Amino acid sequence: MPERRPIALITGASMGLGAEFARQFASEGYDLVLTARSADKLAALQKEVEGLHGVRAHVIVQDLGDPQAPIALHNAVRAAGLEVDVLVNNAGFGMYGLFYQSDLQTELDMIQVNITAVVHLTKLFLRDMVARKRGRILNVASTAGFQPGPLQPVYYASKAFVLSFTEAIANELRGTGVTATALCPGPTPTEFQKRANVGKVRGLKLMMRVNPDVVVRAGYRGAMKGKPVVVPGALNNVLIFLLRLVPRRMVTSMVRRIQTASE
Repeated sequence: MPERRPIALITGASMGLGAEFARQFASEGYDLVLTARSADKLAALQKEVEGLHGVRAHVIVQDLGDPQAPIALHNAVRAAGLEVDVLVNNAGFGMYGLFYQSDLQTELDMIQVNITAVVHLTKLFLRDMVARKRGRILNVASTAGFQPGPLQPVYYASKAFVLSFTEAIANELRGTGVTATALCPGPTPTEFQKRANVGKVRGLKLMMRVNPDVVVRAGYRGAMKGKPVVVPGALNNVLIFLLRLVPRRMVTSMVRRIQTASE
C-alpha cells in the first residue's frame, strides 16, 4: 500500500488566497479537498494542481453562506473516507460603506461566512483531529482584526472575532497534538477588493505591499510551526505594534481616513 499523503481542506479555494493555498499545499505533497461555490473554477484548479504536483484534489461544491453547508461538507469528507490533517478556513468577503446605509442581508451573509462557518467547521474537524492527536487549523483573519474599521465595520469586526477565537483555541489545544493559527495579512491584491467595492480607496491600495503567494507561504510556515498568530510583512508587524501605543479613538479616526474613498 502506498504511504498516505496528508490532506488539506481549503475553503474559498476557487480564487485569491484560497487558490494560492491549494498550490502551496500541493507543492508540499498534500492531497487536497477544495471547496467553494464555483464548480468551474474548482475544476480548473483541480486539474492544475494534480497535473503539476501529482497529488489528488477532491472538489466539493458548497456555499458557506448556507448554514447547513459546514455539516454537508463534513459529511461529504467522511463519506469519501478522507481524514483532514489541515483545515484552512479561508472563505470570506467584505463590503464597503456606511453601516446605516448598507444592505443588512449582505452583512448577515458576511457574518455567516466569515464567523459562523469558521466556528462550525472548526468544531466539526477539530474534534476529529483531537481524537487522532494530530492536525492543524489555519484560520484566515486580517490585520483588520486589530482595530475598528469605519466604512467596513462588520468585516473588521468579523476578523477581530476570528483572531480572538483562534488565539483562544490555540491555548486550549496545548498538549493535544493539534494547533491553531490565525493568519493576519494586510490588504493583499486579490479579487477580494473588487467584491468588497474598495477599488477607490487609495489608502488601502498604498498598503498592498505583500503579494498573495508571500502571504500564503507565511501562513503555511507559521501553521507548520504551530504559531498562534502570523502577520506577513515587516511593515504590517510595525503598524500592529504601533496600534498598541495609540489611543483607541485616534486609531479609529486614522482607519476612517485611510478608508475614505478618493475619486
